[in-house]
Amino acid sequence: MFKAVFIIPIFIAVYLFPINVNGQERTIYGIVTTFDSIPLNKANIKAQSNKLSVLSDSLGNFEISCAHQDKLKITAAGFYSQNVKLDKNIKFAAINLKLKPGDKNLNYAFGLTSVKDRDRLSAMASKTDEDIDFSIYNNMFDAISGRIPGVQIIGGEIIIRGNSTINGTSPALVVVDGVPVHQSQLNAMNPSTVKRINVIKDGSSAIYGSRGANGVVEIETKSGRD
Repeated sequence: MFKAVFIIPIFIAVYLFPINVNGQERTIYGIVTTFDSIPLNKANIKAQSNKLSVLSDSLGNFEISCAHQDKLKITAAGFYSQNVKLDKNIKFAAINLKLKPGDKNLNYAFGLTSVKDRDRLSAMASKTDEDIDFSIYNNMFDAISGRIPGVQIIGGEIIIRGNSTINGTSPALVVVDGVPVHQSQLNAMNPSTVKRINVIKDGSSAIYGSRGANGVVEIETKSGRD
């Protein structure tokens, strides 16, 4: 009789307060921008583990509770969504969302940016890689160095100048359609298949962890993900 009376409260306690088998949660801080520098207000950041959602503030800043190893999904009207994988070493996530083409999406974006940034956003939106014919380049290395200031090809490797590198002139990380690849694979890639090239020189590369410490070259192909 005494054993039954003792077990029932324990069962109720476990039911009401389940143990977090994935370990304690932590707080991740971050910023959401577009064109690498324009803050986005009211972008939605959602953690996969606990389904918690928060909105970025007027400066693009946010903080969210999530698991030590988790995924964040960032969405904003007029922009391509982005999924960010967090490892236990990442404490700050800098997310740069890509603006979708079209006047309707630009109007959505105006609603997420401050008045002082709208002229700059409009100007930068009119200069997207959507209008670039990458087939004019002989190879991918020419396409990358020819389009992006501060990028050099040294010894057959892509080096991003002005980036806070940890190993001097260490090569940048190359990501094709969301998948990290070795730079040598660019030799077999035809520039005419490229839709967009983006170079990350600053804290935005934190989403790639230590691999992005020397900068990141993001390449989107015409057959890649939307």
